[in-house]
Amino acid sequence: MTTESVTGLRKAAREVATLSNYVGGEWEALAGVDHLDSVDPATGTLLARVPLSDAQAIDRAVQAARAALPAWRATSPLVRARAVFALRQKLVEHHDELARLVTQDMGKTLDDAYGEVGRGIESVENACGSPNLLKGENLEGVATNVDVEMVRQPVGVVAAITPFNFPAMIPLWFLPYAIVCGNTFVLKPSEQDPLTSQRIFELIREIDEIPAGVVNLVHGAHDAVNALLDHPGIDAISFVGSAATARYIYRRAAENGKRVQALGGAKNAMVVMPDADERLTINGVLSSAFGAAGQRCLAGSLLMLVGPQADQDSWLQRITDAAAKLKVGAGADPATDVCPLVSPKSRERIEHEIEQAVAAGAKLMLDGRGDGGPGGTQLGPTIIDQADPDSRVITEELFGPVLTVLRAPDLQTAIEQINQARYGNSTSIFTTSGGSAREYRFGIEAGMVGVNIGVAAPVAWFPFSGWKDSFDGDLHANGADAVEFYTRKKVVTSRWR
Repeated sequence: MTTESVTGLRKAAREVATLSNYVGGEWEALAGVDHLDSVDPATGTLLARVPLSDAQAIDRAVQAARAALPAWRATSPLVRARAVFALRQKLVEHHDELARLVTQDMGKTLDDAYGEVGRGIESVENACGSPNLLKGENLEGVATNVDVEMVRQPVGVVAAITPFNFPAMIPLWFLPYAIVCGNTFVLKPSEQDPLTSQRIFELIREIDEIPAGVVNLVHGAHDAVNALLDHPGIDAISFVGSAATARYIYRRAAENGKRVQALGGAKNAMVVMPDADERLTINGVLSSAFGAAGQRCLAGSLLMLVGPQADQDSWLQRITDAAAKLKVGAGADPATDVCPLVSPKSRERIEHEIEQAVAAGAKLMLDGRGDGGPGGTQLGPTIIDQADPDSRVITEELFGPVLTVLRAPDLQTAIEQINQARYGNSTSIFTTSGGSAREYRFGIEAGMVGVNIGVAAPVAWFPFSGWKDSFDGDLHANGADAVEFYTRKKVVTSRWR
């Protein structure tokens, strides 16, 4: 069955596609490799068979990208930008379809999936204006008849390794910027939910302005990742995933002489001051902690309650009562608030973390454990109080709908406690005091800060700027950093009589 039959998933559930790689403008079926199953998390229904590319398959994709590089690099930046704009048009036309595919393959609610695709389109729109950032600079007359100019040129062939939790948005953090800067591109999406990326590449194939070989798609798992990290034909690597894997990606790719941006994990705190607005706070905390079932690197997984004990207890009770009303179910159900986890294995892992915390003396304010639902993937909102400060539910990213409570008598103490964490991705404060908000944003050690909002996700015109163990590298995704990462500077000194 051809790759383009992925679209047949919408025609008949009994048709199960075996996915293919997209190499040099053609679909390439892989023989003699192992496969994984891609399933609907809500139901456990088999959606597709995912090939695990070996080093030879990766090499063919890299060679196709290298062959396309000279002509694409020589293409006018304006023409490249128009090609990216053509991609933007395709994505807009298929916005609803892509969102439904995200829900089917990853599990998140339709509203959440629609927003994800929209944020991906936002990145493409920003990349369309990148020729303005590709400009160099010059200084004439630095000596007699001597001029100096700096120009930007593409890095070469770049690869992106992307996670399961944003199968549409995160590939679109990298692909449009890479190619508008004159690079060619290889994507390795998550093997857990590759159908959205597959469909995006089906749409790319319809775009005449993007020549064959400029973008390539390879499926796989660990072996495919290592082949990309080690391949001498890859010049730069973009990655999003767990902190441990980000550090591994950074080290191995850097040892092979590659430029790397590796976005890692998080343990994001939400600070609630006694004077916080109730509606903004409860809505922000719930959406951040339990939206996408907590499967976000921007999820708020720590609730820092500040002030007198009575105020802390009051806020905790109100948040717990509101969380208990959230509906757990399939992402395709419009009534669902908390979608399934990506796999039964994820639910089992997170339930084990909850059990460990309770066994160590933590108090369950809200217990979301149950039978797992039809696909064995459902886990309801869970709120844990009085956990040991060194327990994993406080220090480690669980990637599930689990909110752990911390307490502090004042804001400065709260800032000091949060800054002790090894992560520094995102954080939020809920307050009606401008002074408190200013003190927090000045003192907190995190790259993204929200004030009276939950998930503090920057728009694409700004970098996704995690700190500390949430990021390995120097240049972040999106914004001007993207152009900096995907280009290198050349300085030319000239003398003419």
